[in-house]
Amino acid sequence: MTVDQRQELGLFLRSRRERLTPADAGLPPTSRRRTPGLRREELAVLAGISATWYTYLEQGRDVQASDQVLGALAAALGLNRSEEDHLFRLAGRAREIAAEPEPLAAEIAAVPGLLHEHPAYVMTATYDVLSHNEAAAALFENLRDPEPNLARWTFIAEEARHVVVDWEQEARTLLARLRTVAGRHPGDERFTRLIDDLHEASPEVRAWWPQHEVQAQRLAGRKRLRHPVLGALDYAFTAFHPAEQPEQTLVIYSDPRPL
Repeated sequence: MTVDQRQELGLFLRSRRERLTPADAGLPPTSRRRTPGLRREELAVLAGISATWYTYLEQGRDVQASDQVLGALAAALGLNRSEEDHLFRLAGRAREIAAEPEPLAAEIAAVPGLLHEHPAYVMTATYDVLSHNEAAAALFENLRDPEPNLARWTFIAEEARHVVVDWEQEARTLLARLRTVAGRHPGDERFTRLIDDLHEASPEVRAWWPQHEVQAQRLAGRKRLRHPVLGALDYAFTAFHPAEQPEQTLVIYSDPRPL
């Protein structure tokens, strides 16, 4: 693990420790605390590990955690599945996905055009849009740019705050997913550059990123968007990963309902 990876792991553990109260962990109440959440010693006891060793781990020192220890920490912290997966990846205990994405197959690139009135696009793990149809471009005008990127558009373009009805909720979710995927590619310049650009351009990213939120991608749901002609609509969306290109995602919007 690199120094940056160890520091990121420590910050993530601390952020999750500080959100727990003694009551959450089944501990008796104590006197007033100077800092939020559980003490390091309390978490170490719950996980069945040395308090000193856990402190080293949270401080980003050069110590290695086994799968068993990481599982115990995940259980003690009450992590959900996405957070536990992120923890293991930060600790270098999970299989890394190849850094370079597969090239866009012509057959996949053609799919959005086959869907006609249903907005559809294909994007990479870093939210670069590789293919889209005109219905999608009508919703997201940035898709007509030479190198469209939905993460940059969401946080940097003023238009995004109008088009995405629930902008803050959707933007926070996107950032949590970006952190999750970036954790699978430590040191990957594609993610580093995107995250740095978002930090520079967006005060929201600077405020939310230290919270270490992670979330797996939703493969179905509904999203409220403002169509330039039809007005505010509630769309159903579905997402698919091509079998041979799991880092790419085909997103389709359908069943629009007036708000």
